[in-house]
Amino acid sequence: MNSLLKEYHLQLGITVLLGCLLALFALLSPQTFLNGRIYLSFLSTIPFVAILALGLTLLVVAGELDLSFPSVMAMSGFAFVESYLHTGSPWFGFALALATGGLAGLINGLIVVKVGVPSIIATIGTQFFWRGMSALLAAGLARNIAVLRDSSFHHFFVGRLDGIIPVQAFWCLGFAILFSLLLNRHVMGGNILFVGDNIRAARLNGINTDRVRLLLFVMMGLVSAFVAVLISLEMGNWWPTQGEGYLLLVFAAIFIGGTSVYGGRGTLYGTLIGAVIIGIIEAGIISAGYSGFWTRVIHGFIIVASVSIYALIFRTRR
Repeated sequence: MNSLLKEYHLQLGITVLLGCLLALFALLSPQTFLNGRIYLSFLSTIPFVAILALGLTLLVVAGELDLSFPSVMAMSGFAFVESYLHTGSPWFGFALALATGGLAGLINGLIVVKVGVPSIIATIGTQFFWRGMSALLAAGLARNIAVLRDSSFHHFFVGRLDGIIPVQAFWCLGFAILFSLLLNRHVMGGNILFVGDNIRAARLNGINTDRVRLLLFVMMGLVSAFVAVLISLEMGNWWPTQGEGYLLLVFAAIFIGGTSVYGGRGTLYGTLIGAVIIGIIEAGIISAGYSGFWTRVIHGFIIVASVSIYALIFRTRR
């Protein structure tokens, strides 16, 4: 009960933090943060980070890490655009992208679960593999799919509802609801928490821990592929560096949201709010007249500070 009360206070605290940041940025740059256009811009960009962070939160709760998802995004995005350019079918490209992401996640899972390589090491290796593979297959060249901008496929995934609200915001909300139900209202969620808290005890209680972790790695691969398709459609092209820069943002969103780096505890609400905080920081810094170089400094500080604070609050084991 005491732990639940602490988590409630933490979630309340991060919500208050978001409100304070918005108030501060509105005070420093009223012409930007008191204008509705900046929030429509946030709705078009923050969902990419948020969806990735929501998917990765479940892995972190299970006590695992995936550092390869930015490269999986590049490989899956390439599969999408290349198949579309050759077949003219965006739906076939979408299916192939998901298959590519799922395969990459399965490979990660097999290396970690069956071979026994720690996830942080395994996914560092596959990160370089998929990045190199996508660049090699693409010959280092970008691919343009701007022709899809007027298609129903484009409108379905990243269009503008009533010509105003970015559709990816609704996809993000859908993922948040789906993953919350999975973690908090499904037996799978209980298994994920149990595995992250004490994997040996979970095995003794009959939980198929290998299956749980494999499914989570595959799911992260699918989520990465989905976001890669969204980004390719939003930007109108694919480039070999797709996904770079998301690693820091995603982990910052997860840890500022209150998910334990040690596993066994996590909150998708916190991750979602954390993604919003991370998403508005750069705009707030630049609109206030400061150098954009401050952004990475603050993101790095957020990761270290949030992990340290939550470890002290919950006195998590080492």
